Amino acid sequence: MPRINLLPWRQQERVRRQREFGLAVVGAVMAAGAVTLLTSWMITAAIDRQNERNALLKREIAGLDKQIKEISDLENQKQRLVARMEIISKLQRSRPEIVHVFDQLARTLPEGVYLTSVKQSDKRIEIRGVAQSSTRVSTFMRNIEASDWLTDPELQVIETAKTGAGSEFTLFATQKSSEPEAPTANVNHHGPHVGGKS
Repeated sequence: MPRINLLPWRQQERVRRQREFGLAVVGAVMAAGAVTLLTSWMITAAIDRQNERNALLKREIAGLDKQIKEISDLENQKQRLVARMEIISKLQRSRPEIVHVFDQLARTLPEGVYLTSVKQSDKRIEIRGVAQSSTRVSTFMRNIEASDWLTDPELQVIETAKTGAGSEFTLFATQKSSEPEAPTANVNHHGPHVGGKS
């Protein structure tokens, strides 16, 4: 039988397989590199898009914060204006009332009592004056209690006048918020005047 030497063929086959394996490895490495590059590019693009969204959100939030601050400033201005309007309205309402209060003081002042000062703080009125006797002060307080625009007389101080004529007094009264429907009658209506009997 003729003998065939297969060694060169086997050697060539081994070399061919090694070359194919090497090409396959190179191809796999290149494919893996391409996939890695593509994945990296996609991730980078996604990060860039997210950064753009974040930047847009930051700009929108900054704009909203500015609008909120403007609204807050407007609300504060509105509250200040409302407070001023309430004060002005209160002053306008109290303007005719103070006229009634002074008129009422003149009407309730008995003979022999003279006022030296009148101060008002909100509804509280401080009245200072000189009376020929403590009885006149008591009459004045009763007249205040029975008046239409004043109430709650409270005697604070009564002492002998520095001039030696009569007694100096300080009393407080409260202004009524509005005129009552049925005014009180029979109040001593003598107006303030100089002199008088004790």
